[in-house]
Amino acid sequence: MRRREFFTLVGGVAAAWPLSARGQQPAKAPIIGFLGASTASAGNQWAAAFVQRLRELGWIEGQTVAIEYRWSEGRNERVADIASEFVRLKVGVIVTYGNTTAAAIKRTVTTIPIVFAAAGDPVGTGLVASLARPGGNVTGLSIQQTDLAGKRLEILRDLLPNLHTLAILGNADSPNAVLEMGEADAAARRFGLAVVRSEVRKTEDFAPAFDAIKGRAEALYVCTDPLITTNRLGINTLALGARLPTMHGFREFVEAGGLMSYGPNFPDLFRRAAEYVDKILRGTKPTDLPVEQPTKFDLVINLTTAKALGLTIPEPFLLRANQVIE
Repeated sequence: MRRREFFTLVGGVAAAWPLSARGQQPAKAPIIGFLGASTASAGNQWAAAFVQRLRELGWIEGQTVAIEYRWSEGRNERVADIASEFVRLKVGVIVTYGNTTAAAIKRTVTTIPIVFAAAGDPVGTGLVASLARPGGNVTGLSIQQTDLAGKRLEILRDLLPNLHTLAILGNADSPNAVLEMGEADAAARRFGLAVVRSEVRKTEDFAPAFDAIKGRAEALYVCTDPLITTNRLGINTLALGARLPTMHGFREFVEAGGLMSYGPNFPDLFRRAAEYVDKILRGTKPTDLPVEQPTKFDLVINLTTAKALGLTIPEPFLLRANQVIE
């Protein structure tokens, strides 16, 4: 997709978020509830990828389908109210992302199909019974968040061969982030690294968390969840102030000033989530749709951040990247 076309599509999606589109639909057009676990600014390109794939499958927003957009902004206490609103709106399927958010919807909604476009460890956190047989009304795509912790640390050590102490930042109230913190901790120790763990539970915790790790580590591993994603700009600002190179789970953090990321391509996941929705709207039950795993992984590096940190990225390392931000 060309850059101009992409931003035109994003603009169209963003313009629709505050509006109830139901009045513009044919009487029998199905309604999709899209619950963003972070903010509109963080999730707009994912929503755009989802809408574009729906259109390719024949579901045209404003004509053959309505989409109700809501954003919980990393505040899990808002999810139940939004889910209840979707029930009142009689949506045919709910799309979301993040284990904690999907689990909160599942507790409120028991009959409406729920599709998660990205969940870190859906089996380990109890979101689904298994990948092959998810059970219940929930299915979607796993991002193998905990499985990739070791690979991310391997990449980080390739760039920083003199790394001795790693800081790990995560949301202690997120079951998936807790799992990832454990995996990152174990992987770091396998590599012979000392570990400093710092936990947050709300936005106000980030500044004290960085004060606690400043000067105690040479790099920072950031565990992804909606709270972390919502605060990604602030996290990267604090990391730069603490002179900490950062490793993240996906490119949007690097686009917001992080040093690098390795993980699934999220626009691709949201396109695939649209395919789940297409099947469900045409009559397939969620329990008959196995949870799938990523097929596209990206290494993204921000050279501007590297220069600000005084790091020189070797050319062979840059050649491994799927995207270099300058």
